[in-house]
Amino acid sequence: MARRGSHYPRHPNRAVAACSGSLARWIARFLEQTRLIGSGPGVIALAALLVIASSSLSAQSEAHPAFQVASIKPSASSGPPGMSVRPLAGGRLTTRNAPVALLIQFAYSVQAFQVVGGPAWLNSDGYDIEAKPEGYTDREHVWLMLQTLLADRFKLALHLETRDLPVYALTAAKSGLKLPSPKEGGCVPREPDAPTAPPRLAPGQFYCGGFGVAMLPTGMRMQGSRLSMAEFAKGLSRVVGRPVLDKTGFSGEFDVHLDFAPEDAAMGGGGPGDPAAAIPPASPSALNIFVAMEEQLGLKLTSTKGPVEVLVIDSVQKPTVD
Repeated sequence: MARRGSHYPRHPNRAVAACSGSLARWIARFLEQTRLIGSGPGVIALAALLVIASSSLSAQSEAHPAFQVASIKPSASSGPPGMSVRPLAGGRLTTRNAPVALLIQFAYSVQAFQVVGGPAWLNSDGYDIEAKPEGYTDREHVWLMLQTLLADRFKLALHLETRDLPVYALTAAKSGLKLPSPKEGGCVPREPDAPTAPPRLAPGQFYCGGFGVAMLPTGMRMQGSRLSMAEFAKGLSRVVGRPVLDKTGFSGEFDVHLDFAPEDAAMGGGGPGDPAAAIPPASPSALNIFVAMEEQLGLKLTSTKGPVEVLVIDSVQKPTVD
């Protein structure tokens, strides 16, 4: 991985830490953190589009692209972190009160439990960043540019390891798979190499291979189109806060529509400023995600241990600021 850590996307840091002890609260924080990340006007209120890339933690070229100009300042905000990549502005990256740990997660497309080590300020100190590419840049190259920014301005050095961590094994339930076939025209194709900005999403639309997680008055809803099982497992790991290993053997594509309630959704939030405080009580008939997956999709999650790729931080410094 060398100095710039030339690896790119997949799961997330220590398994239990990602959940913070509350699935409902973790999902709310996740939705809040991703509210500005490529959701677009097509996402309904209290919903956040979760676009799951199919890429994994794999070696990349040593030649990393870089932003043409980037400003970094310690944040004066006490609000929740936010991040946006604006395709219509050429791929400009903007962050608000974003801790370095979150920047690493997006730069390498990993989750919190996949980032190991580093000082405490990685999670406590937030930064406001304005970074502009030279020309139009798609989201994948923005994340590579963020890798370069972290290496140059934060002196981040890390390496890849595989560790045995708590995971969920995803298998077919005894009742058999109940995966809806993809609907024709049910999603918007993504063209990573297109020289123009991707098309805007209309309400209810999703990019092919991605899905959305929405908070509704009755609980949570997961929707997506033309998903592979690998893409679904990767996105699901963000919801359950633990790596999900695909053991189904299913090689096709499917649509997903899953209604569920976080196990402790009725607990509510943690006080003023906690986005989880906005979680409405789930419907009494709502099922937790484990039961819902078995009944609605014919899929089963089993707790076990397994190999997880993690990023180990070797060194990092507080950045030079503007």
